[in-house]
Amino acid sequence: MATFSQAGMALFPRSTFIEDCGASTKSSFLGNAVGSELLVVNRGARTRMAVTSAPKNREITKSSDFDQSETVRVGVLGASGYTGSEIIRLLATHPVFKVTVMTADRKAGQSLASVFPQLITQDLPNMVAVKDADFLNVDAVFCCLPHGTTQEIIAALPKNLKVVDLSADFRLRNTATYEEWYNGPHRAPELQPEAVYGLTELCREEVRAARLVANPGCYPTSIQLPLIPLLKAGLIEKDNIIINSNSGVSGAGRSAKEANLYTEICEGIHPYGITKHRHVPEIEQGLSDAVGSDVTISFTPNLMPMVIIRVCLVVE
Repeated sequence: MATFSQAGMALFPRSTFIEDCGASTKSSFLGNAVGSELLVVNRGARTRMAVTSAPKNREITKSSDFDQSETVRVGVLGASGYTGSEIIRLLATHPVFKVTVMTADRKAGQSLASVFPQLITQDLPNMVAVKDADFLNVDAVFCCLPHGTTQEIIAALPKNLKVVDLSADFRLRNTATYEEWYNGPHRAPELQPEAVYGLTELCREEVRAARLVANPGCYPTSIQLPLIPLLKAGLIEKDNIIINSNSGVSGAGRSAKEANLYTEICEGIHPYGITKHRHVPEIEQGLSDAVGSDVTISFTPNLMPMVIIRVCLVVE
C-alpha cells in the first residue's frame, strides 16, 4: 500500500479508497466509494463526507463489487450551496446512490441545473423547501446547511435515516464549548452523544456503524491527517503547534459578502479569525484524542483569491 512519508519513513497509510476509486471520481481527484462509504475530501465549502452502511450492511471492497440493484436513496439539504451541489455531482454519477430529495428554501421549485448548469445532464428532482420534503423514500441524508440551522432539522428527521451533517453542529463533544465558539445555544444536545466524528481514515468502523456522522471541517481535515501521524511518532512537540492555512473563497459559501468581492481579495492574501477561528477547538479536540493528551495550536487562516484551495503550513 502506498504511504505518505517523510525522509523515507512511512508515516500514514494512504487509504485504499484512493486506490480503488472509479473512473468518474478518479478524474476529479476528490473521492470515491469503498465498502459502503462515499468519501469527498476538501473541495469547495467544507466538503468532506462519509455515507454509512448501504442496505443489508453489505461488505463491498471495490467499485466493481457494487450491486446496482441495491440503491441507496439520498436526500441533500441545502442543495443550492457549493457543498450541496458538489455532493450531488458525485452522488449523481455513482452506481449505488440516487438523489431523490433536494432542498433549498430560496430556490424551491427550481431545478439545480438552473443554478449550476454543469449538472443539466443529471437526472435530479427539483428542489423543494425543507418543510415540504418527503423523507419516506430516503435512506440517508446529507445536511449542507449553515451551523445553527441544522440542529432542530436533524432532530426532527425520521430516526431510521442515516445522517451526515456537514455543518459544525455536532463536531464538538462538549456543548458548552460549541456554544462559546459558535455564539449561540445548541438546540439538540441530546444528539451529541451519538454523533461520530467522521474523519474516516481514523475511525472507519465507527463511521460505518453510525446513524449520525459529524463531518469534519475543511481546515481540521487538512491539519489532522498530516499532524496525527507526526504526533504519534513523536516527531513534533504537542505544545503550541504553529499552523498557517490558506483557503479559497468558496469556503465562505455563496452568500454575497463585501469582504469576498473580487476587488477586495484579488492580488493578495488576507489573514482572518486570528486567535479566534472556530475550527481551533475542533482541531485541538481531534489531535488530543489521537495522542491521549492535550495538544495546543496557534492557528492563522488566510483567504486567497482562488475558488478552491486548502493548503496548510505547519511549523514546530
